[in-house]
Amino acid sequence: MGRALERIEELDPRLGAFIEVWRQEALAREPAAALLPLGGMPFAVKGPAGLRAYAARRLVGAGGVPVGSTAVPGPGTHWQTWGLGAHGRTRNPWRADRTPGGSSAGSAVAVAAGMVSLATGSDGAGSVRLPAAWCGVFGLKTTNGLLPSPDRSGLASAGVLARSAAAAEPFLRHVLDGYESTGVRLPVPAVFSGDLGFADVDPEVSAVVRAAVDRLVAAGVVRLAPGGCALRDPARAWQAVRGGAPGPGAAETRRANDAVLDALFARTPLLLTPTTPNRPHGHEGPGEVYSTALTWAFNLSGHPAASIAAGFTGDGCPVGLQLVADRGVDAWLLAAARAAEDALPRVGPAVPGPAFT
Repeated sequence: MGRALERIEELDPRLGAFIEVWRQEALAREPAAALLPLGGMPFAVKGPAGLRAYAARRLVGAGGVPVGSTAVPGPGTHWQTWGLGAHGRTRNPWRADRTPGGSSAGSAVAVAAGMVSLATGSDGAGSVRLPAAWCGVFGLKTTNGLLPSPDRSGLASAGVLARSAAAAEPFLRHVLDGYESTGVRLPVPAVFSGDLGFADVDPEVSAVVRAAVDRLVAAGVVRLAPGGCALRDPARAWQAVRGGAPGPGAAETRRANDAVLDALFARTPLLLTPTTPNRPHGHEGPGEVYSTALTWAFNLSGHPAASIAAGFTGDGCPVGLQLVADRGVDAWLLAAARAAEDALPRVGPAVPGPAFT
């Protein structure tokens, strides 16, 4: 606990990952929590209301100790996925001039910089997976409806950010009722889609992801099945559902994409894609690019999806590989992500350099 609090005190003034740090409360909770299954494990919660979230309460009940609430986007930031912490704008720990993504911005930064090993998040369009990709950490969006969510649209589900898939396992173990650890039989049959049939993907991001997939194939972790995955662009459907006025067009897009995905997962257990079509953008915003282009289809469909670190672009920006599985097989997806991470180069904690002044 002391080490986590020391690292937060050292790094957060430069990174802006936390809205509040609960130092005294965390130290007071630690002795009793140490006797429970999680043994006083420090973790962070997303946003001002994060401690009231179902997942956070379950972690506390199992002996986790919340150390603070993490940054989320401030007002007036439509599609500008950045965070606003107590020390100002949240900064990507790999590139000070870039955003960490959002909306679970501070949670991803806190994990990437080694301030905590695990943080809660929520994902309505990619809000866990996107910052996980851009900060070089693991992020999981659970199957929609598996855990309680205050989102009336049904798009958002609880998620977790962690140093790795293995480090995220305590989240599922103690948050999901009836959780059972599982393994995977290698190689896992998988379909790879570089653009889901519609996205305009940065060529260097595409190359990094494809190289990671090739490495998984060479290591015997996955076996690529023939065919791809071409979906309808879900942008308008997602916006209509989020706006509370889903018309016939949105319903038809959902039906068509669900049919494609149901057929895919009936024959192949895993879908691989880039997590985002672009690298981390500057703090001024993404312009006209939807960073969520490859993630929000699975908020509409409800499938569990994870992002693992795939590598870096030449300018030092992390890139994520997205893994998607059938609804309800979250434990299996976590095991598949763990096997994939074991075959890819390890990404250690980011250490903010001279640019963070």
